[in-house]
Amino acid sequence: MAAAADILLGIDFGSGGCKITAIDPEGRLLGEASREYPTHYEHPGWSEQEPSDWYAAMCGALAALREAGLDLARTAAIAFDGSTHNAVLLDGSMRPVRRTVMWTDQRSAAECEFLRERHGELIFGTACQMPTPTWTLPQLIWIAKHEPEIPARTKHILFVKDFVRWQVTGVAATDHIEAQGTLFYDMKARNWSRELFALTGFDFSALPELTEPTERLGEVTAQAAADTGLPAGTPVICGTSDSAVEDYGAGAVEPGDCIVKLATAGNVNVMTAAPHPFRTTLTYSHVIPGMWYTVSATNAAALCQRWFRDLFGDAEKAEAAASGIKAFDLMDRRAAASPAGANGVMFHPYLQGERSPYWDPKLRGSFTGISINSTRGDFMRALLEGVAFSLFDCYGVIEEMKLPVKRIFLIGGGARSALWNGIVCDVFNLPVAVPSPGDASFGAALLAGTGTGFFPDVREAVKRCLRTDRELSPDPGRAAQYAELFRTYREIHDALAPVYRKR
Repeated sequence: MAAAADILLGIDFGSGGCKITAIDPEGRLLGEASREYPTHYEHPGWSEQEPSDWYAAMCGALAALREAGLDLARTAAIAFDGSTHNAVLLDGSMRPVRRTVMWTDQRSAAECEFLRERHGELIFGTACQMPTPTWTLPQLIWIAKHEPEIPARTKHILFVKDFVRWQVTGVAATDHIEAQGTLFYDMKARNWSRELFALTGFDFSALPELTEPTERLGEVTAQAAADTGLPAGTPVICGTSDSAVEDYGAGAVEPGDCIVKLATAGNVNVMTAAPHPFRTTLTYSHVIPGMWYTVSATNAAALCQRWFRDLFGDAEKAEAAASGIKAFDLMDRRAAASPAGANGVMFHPYLQGERSPYWDPKLRGSFTGISINSTRGDFMRALLEGVAFSLFDCYGVIEEMKLPVKRIFLIGGGARSALWNGIVCDVFNLPVAVPSPGDASFGAALLAGTGTGFFPDVREAVKRCLRTDRELSPDPGRAAQYAELFRTYREIHDALAPVYRKR
């Protein structure tokens, strides 16, 4: 007798790797696996990825699930999500014509200045955002200017999760929320803006069809089944951007719910009942029809921890290999041995410039306050605190907008660190809930179930399946100490920003 098809897979393509979550229709976690892929930084401020790495990482993560005992033959449906703003430029045979410029890339600062001066009001009125290097529009303008052969070679444009889904199904499309991340989507018309896209120099016919996140877009082909171990014919649901599904999958489904994200990048997202376009935030529609969310975001969060591990963490990596304890857990132990304030060491996480609240691509990361007595643990704790301060800096924009916040959910890979959770709770001086699993791949799995009828709608899916792992309350003494340290954090930014602009 054939196995019952009762596994829902959410496949997330984040900025640093692919993560897959498998759940059953009651939301019980059946398995999860991940694989990293590289980002290429060939010049300061550049950030690119090789599209072939995403599919390979997915296949590796699926293999890990099989090795852990998950029977992929029981897969009932799949949905994808991915980091947004990242255009995959394809030729007529659907082959990438260059690496994909990622949303963290800062090279298009001059193009953004041009767009703000010449077309700022049109862009904000149409797309509800202002030009910064994060967006696809200035990225494509830069490519057309510096690599003039690329527009003519480009016959199709997809985005990260859409390209992998095309490799799995042969169906090319994207969803409306993903399209909002391009800066050439008309928010009111809910369609591509010909006027804005014309600024890129690319052919409008290259843009994909638009659909909804829960729409069924084909099934696993025989070739993809051979590559992945997934059953041929398995339904594949469109999915959407990672920030949309992680907000949704964490249970932020009511106005006033706030997400603080500790992933490769960091976000502070507030759910609203209507759009609130603001010139220094991002505005997106929610997975739940009729709802919206406002994003204030930092370029580097858990990325900083990974950067530190890879560049300075040989001792932790060697110990991890010998002990079986993860290098990040060992770094947490050393950081926990340092007191709040890291004995005066402070970190600013501007490794790739910065988005909110400064929108300054010239900012750079720094450790300050170093003394002869500073320890490795001080550096590691300062890194965790600096990212928390950066997120709190983002939260200041939400306060400036006077958007009400009722409750905070902490998500992302960094949320697995009890130490980092506590630091964020104390820095924000607000109660924090950590949902379980509550990440992007979990939210995508809920979309897979909704798109195939396991759940009647997206709201019921998250209501039935989400659980809270733990709840935290701030420590008054540490919160007061961090409030004072945050003022120093801002002063250091203000002092160093003019220096970086001279470089």
